[in-house]
Amino acid sequence: MFDNTKPYKLNGLLQNIIQNFDKINEKEIEPTIQNIFENVFEEDLTIVIDDLVNYYFKEINEGKDYDTRKQHVLDYINNHKLNLQEICNWLLYNHNDSNSIYLLGYFNYNGIGMDINRQKALELCEKAVELENTAAQYDFAIIYMKGIAVNKNYDKTFELSKKLAEKEYPGGITLLGFCYYMGIGTEANPEKAIELYQKAANFGNSLAQYNLALMYENGDEITVDLNQAIYWYKKAAEQGYKYAQNKLKILLNGQKYF
Repeated sequence: MFDNTKPYKLNGLLQNIIQNFDKINEKEIEPTIQNIFENVFEEDLTIVIDDLVNYYFKEINEGKDYDTRKQHVLDYINNHKLNLQEICNWLLYNHNDSNSIYLLGYFNYNGIGMDINRQKALELCEKAVELENTAAQYDFAIIYMKGIAVNKNYDKTFELSKKLAEKEYPGGITLLGFCYYMGIGTEANPEKAIELYQKAANFGNSLAQYNLALMYENGDEITVDLNQAIYWYKKAAEQGYKYAQNKLKILLNGQKYF
């Protein structure tokens, strides 16, 4: 089951360096101090990168939209007083694991700390997908669905969505529901879509909550139930989902009576 309560906070990096330094025997300081600081620096940057990618994927599973996620990545870097150029420089020469490969691709795609290079971004993201990186799998499912700088491939979108859904990730469950609703890479099956939206909505995914509310409001393959629609719009609105907030205002202002 997806754990939406896991904290994503950086350890006190400077404090770790000081603690490690204090443990060194005075006789060993002269020959080892450079290696110690290099090792701590590398370890701490790895922690930062893993933390940042985990934070980003957490927001995917909460149903945050792309622009919001991007802004929150920038806020995360600023709020933690991280040196963006330092991170970028390290990634350029140390992208050896799936999170660092993915983050370098993400920075290339969005021009964060470097010039925009969409082709390089896609190459890196595809490599991260091959390494089973979940954030990359989600992004590439969207890329294949929309045909962003690649040919549309609905089969790939369905395949990647299903992989994520099988691991109980709400973002993947919601996307798989959309595939079934629209017939993307599979036969259209609105009943299956409702089932998946309901599951992801229960996990707290605001996009699934919004989609489920829409179906209840419009009677889309389900009995019209405006009380249920308002319930799920409210759930999504409480998480800051702006379209749900707008819908909720319309319903509660009596433009639709229930």
